Amino acid sequence: MADLRTRYCGLTLKNPIVVGASNLVTDLDNLVKLEKAGAAAIVYKSLFEEQIQLESLDMEQTHEKYSNWDAEHESFFPKLKHGGPSEHLLKLRQARNAISIPLIGSLNCVYEDTWVEYAQKMAATGIDALELNFYASELDFDADGAAIVQKQLDTLQAVKHAIRIPVIVKLSPFYTNTLSVISKMDKLGASGFVLFNRLFQPDIDIEKEGHHFPYNFSSENDNRLALRFAGLLYSKIDATIISNTGIFTGADVVKMLLAGADAVQVVSAIYKRGISQIETMLDDLEKWMDRKGYVSINDFKGALSKENMIDPFAYKRAQYVDILMRSEVFMQYHPKHGELHDPNEHLE
Repeated sequence: MADLRTRYCGLTLKNPIVVGASNLVTDLDNLVKLEKAGAAAIVYKSLFEEQIQLESLDMEQTHEKYSNWDAEHESFFPKLKHGGPSEHLLKLRQARNAISIPLIGSLNCVYEDTWVEYAQKMAATGIDALELNFYASELDFDADGAAIVQKQLDTLQAVKHAIRIPVIVKLSPFYTNTLSVISKMDKLGASGFVLFNRLFQPDIDIEKEGHHFPYNFSSENDNRLALRFAGLLYSKIDATIISNTGIFTGADVVKMLLAGADAVQVVSAIYKRGISQIETMLDDLEKWMDRKGYVSINDFKGALSKENMIDPFAYKRAQYVDILMRSEVFMQYHPKHGELHDPNEHLE
């Protein structure tokens, strides 16, 4: 039987499949089912400082609406204050007690002081690691890219100094040089990198002529970017490499491990195919390893990384040019029969 164990940000996991942060994991029954299905670790739903700020502001505005109603009523409400992250921390403790596999917290804040404060409070719940969500949705044309990166580096360093559990960084791919940013964060002691954050994007309803906000699941082809960066980063950093987005099958897991990832995160696969999909993916991974004669993941991890590839152009743009030059690129889709055909086949 194949040994599926892997290292994840200083933790030893029984296999490389981790359930990513989502609303799915807020149900304690789901947590137990995910563990039973074979999940090696679970990332709890993210704590967003912006959400707490909005809730607090809404509460204050509601109270102020009825303040100084008349001479006898300064307010119809008792003096209340928003509980901040208290509810999230309570649920995090409950989740920690519900499962025996590693539980990882997820955090997104606005201010450095809050990053540190919330990180400390989350670490105190007993979680095994903390994932920091770094991305910048900029609206300011004058915002300097280097300053944005430096702010994230400062935040990582501050959080690392404040807590003693592993600190993981979940990144977006939208940097001028993503590899440089990862290298700098690796040197500051990030325990792992989740590649990549799937950013929320609005859509437009052309009939209602307004924005709407669909829940966008990833698709099977969304994993190519994570695969490429796993291959580029393998053996170049000390931190764990975690591929995320568009990972649905055991074959997808194998691809990421061959490229150089240590583990993967899955969310959309569970929403679309159910919790039992984890069992299916693990079964497929194990069967593939047995068929290939691999005893452990380390036997093949990174075999197709840039570090271990003989082809010097496998991860470079020259490979794209080479693909375009091949004749099969000019195959076209037949609109009637749904078949690929060569446009030159009738030119003899």
